[in-house]
Amino acid sequence: MPVVLRYHFSEPKFVMSFIHLILLYCLHIFSAGDQASEYSPSRETKIVEPTKEAEATNIILQSKDGGQTWQDISHGLPETKKPEGFFAGASEVYFRINGVMYRSKSNLKTPVWEKENVLNERSTIAFNRSGVMAYTYDGQIYQKTPSSETWLPIYTNLKSHSVATFFEASDGTVFLSTGKNFFRSDDKAQSWKLVQKGGVEDIVESEGVLLAAGQKGIMRSTDNGEHWEWVISEVSEGGGGGIAVERIDGGFAAISYNARTKSRRIRSSFDGGKTWQAIDEGLQPSLNISSVKQMGSHLLVGHPDGIFRSSDMGKTWHRVHAGFGNVLDASIFVSLNSARAPVEKVFKLYVSGTVLYAVAVSPGC
Repeated sequence: MPVVLRYHFSEPKFVMSFIHLILLYCLHIFSAGDQASEYSPSRETKIVEPTKEAEATNIILQSKDGGQTWQDISHGLPETKKPEGFFAGASEVYFRINGVMYRSKSNLKTPVWEKENVLNERSTIAFNRSGVMAYTYDGQIYQKTPSSETWLPIYTNLKSHSVATFFEASDGTVFLSTGKNFFRSDDKAQSWKLVQKGGVEDIVESEGVLLAAGQKGIMRSTDNGEHWEWVISEVSEGGGGGIAVERIDGGFAAISYNARTKSRRIRSSFDGGKTWQAIDEGLQPSLNISSVKQMGSHLLVGHPDGIFRSSDMGKTWHRVHAGFGNVLDASIFVSLNSARAPVEKVFKLYVSGTVLYAVAVSPGC
């Protein structure tokens, strides 16, 4: 909690001391905004079809040392205030910006963004068991053929008119969320079974356990998705929902939203998703926590105050990159206005192979 310094200004000696304290505070703020950013932004990143628009900055950051340091790789992309989508696979990433989809290999020193000829530029890219897929909200699903680099329609018998989430489990079972209902198919989408009312945003699988972020929180299945149980439910806490689920070493991590506290919580589980422990005690509570990822032995979180890294699975956190305008409380903090600035952007984290990406997105995404 910020400490408000209150004094009378009638004594000249105190006025000079107070001004000196303010100058020290401002100097600390400027230096804090630059911490963990001591790198030379790369100018090598290029796009195959260069744009004449101004170059963008701080749209995409990249880290190749587990999140310790970050490099701005936005140069060469069209300037925009709102990237439309970023999708990370094992060895490549896709980026949709200004209605155009681009792709780059993630093992390059700096990305080379090539225009991707998807059939619908508003597609969502999914990396599934059978390959790379692209789907649109109006129900069109395509799969990329590795040999010809072309996109071919699949699941053409899909009767749903909306696809919000599409996931293929290791045994071939397919899950589909329309945003309003959640379906399951075990015959390659020839027929669908309604699993439950309500949409699902995110699904992961590990060692026979499926987890999904749903409208009430986080739910779990151990029978290939036929039956689900809520393992994190925000309903009893005033409402909320699931935001994200992730696989981590030995278990899972999840983000959920609590309507009573108006904040997102980060939890981990190491018993197959049965029980969960909060791992965000060292972070400022926020409505706009975007993501949690693992790289090596570290957990990383996208937070309005910046990008944070933990080497002890969430017991303690260290900021490795500043956020967009909300500076962390300093050891000496003078509060002239206790209201925090509105959050305009937050970094959302992605993993592709051994590379971490941080993409500037609107809060709440």
